[in-house]
Amino acid sequence: MAVDFKYIVVGRGLMGAAAARHLARQTDGVAVIGPDEPADRKTHQGVFASHYDEGRITRTIDPDRNWALLANRSIGRYGEIVRDSGIDFYREVGCVVVAPNGSDYLGRTRQAAVSLGVETSLLDEGALQGAFPFFAFADGCAGVFEAKGAGHISPRKLVKAQSLLAEKAGAAVIRDNVVSIREEGGSAVVRTAGGLAYRAEKVLLAAGGFSIAENLLPRPVEMTVYGRTVTLFEVSEADAIHLAAMPSLILDVPGIHIYLLPPIRYPDGKFYLKIGGDPDDLVLSNETEMRAWFRTEGRESVRAHLQRIVADLAPDLTPLSISTAACVVSQTQSGYPMIGYTSSPAIAVMTGCAGTSAKSSDEIGRLGAELLMSGRISEQGYSTDFAPLFR
Repeated sequence: MAVDFKYIVVGRGLMGAAAARHLARQTDGVAVIGPDEPADRKTHQGVFASHYDEGRITRTIDPDRNWALLANRSIGRYGEIVRDSGIDFYREVGCVVVAPNGSDYLGRTRQAAVSLGVETSLLDEGALQGAFPFFAFADGCAGVFEAKGAGHISPRKLVKAQSLLAEKAGAAVIRDNVVSIREEGGSAVVRTAGGLAYRAEKVLLAAGGFSIAENLLPRPVEMTVYGRTVTLFEVSEADAIHLAAMPSLILDVPGIHIYLLPPIRYPDGKFYLKIGGDPDDLVLSNETEMRAWFRTEGRESVRAHLQRIVADLAPDLTPLSISTAACVVSQTQSGYPMIGYTSSPAIAVMTGCAGTSAKSSDEIGRLGAELLMSGRISEQGYSTDFAPLFR
């Protein structure tokens, strides 16, 4: 039976748009299907994505070498994506990981960086205070600092860049919402909320947390989706200039695991510091719960928790306002993305990125493209095969 496309990527978020770009650069007959960002999140009834934001941390340094490698290879292509798209989504302000001196977390972070040839500095308590006087870390902390190739990205602009480059390379960008994927007659049929159907030789589902929705896979992926609340601290332009030397921060101390981004200008023209790190989990079991969650402002209890952390961490900061937003993260049993085929040789999945994939999305998308074109992912230095699990 004739097909409309060779490959269809379902989901036009960070990983899906990246996969579409990599596919379109190597072959024709590529389509990526996914809606634009909703104009009004509170009244939107369709699906959502977590890239509707201006700030995501980016860095190679990570206690897990596979995640470090995914990030390092993605960051290495940022310049190419910016150059070819004309969309500047990356700010190199550095990243520091802070934890108790001598902790396993710091040790593994440093070791992974060394194994990849990434230059870092090990800062003791005094050096931390000297380098970053705007932070008040607890006694006994130390840090691993990556000055080059680290900082933060705008996930919204990165998706825009990837979508643009996929389209420039010949991919069809279909702004619709997929409601079902089925194998029929040896190929895959994708149906959309707009009432259209597209047939492809192979389909790659890259729908983030919404990959658990019904009717998208032969069997659901073994994955847990959690609601997360991020908190934004508005600062004055003068404070933003004063904090210009602030790097992105990951803090891992007993009872606290957070990330904090330096002041970033958002579409409303204001500067915000962004912090994330829920102290407990909110499980979202299905698509209905996810849609409802995205229409909220998150949880007040998380806001209060993060507000206390910022008050201790940056005691001189006087925010002009404090606001929150909802997003989701998807956890797999392996702790790594799932990139592989379902029981159908025509339907594959790429999802489950533990809330840490924005920085690594281009490499994850490249692996998804390789899966469709080659039928498998070669090792390439990773100690995992990224095999998906299904319920």
